[in-house]
Amino acid sequence: MTTGFSVMEKDEKGDWGKWSELKPASIVITLDTKKGRILIYSQEVQLYDIINYEKIEENDNDVIYPFTCTDDDGRPFTISIITRKKQGNRKQLYITEKNTVLMYNIINYPDKNIEVK
Repeated sequence: MTTGFSVMEKDEKGDWGKWSELKPASIVITLDTKKGRILIYSQEVQLYDIINYEKIEENDNDVIYPFTCTDDDGRPFTISIITRKKQGNRKQLYITEKNTVLMYNIINYPDKNIEVK
């Protein structure tokens, strides 16, 4: 479940701009590892197929779970779930496409049928 989102886009020169103001949003996001996909139930449902589970990255500040995904057009891009260790383990989801990055602040509600360790 998201609590807010922000967007960053490239300008005409190909340089990244600034993050938009964080806007409140209550959107369900599902990581479906059995079907290999990520679903975002926004106004228009976004379905991303996971084509590769990348190596988990960890440093002093973050734990990053990256996925190589494709959208309806078949273009590859990265979706990452990041845990901010020095921010109370706050979680964020980043969708990094060629000219746009979407960031969602997320709260984890595990599936009732899955044991969380």
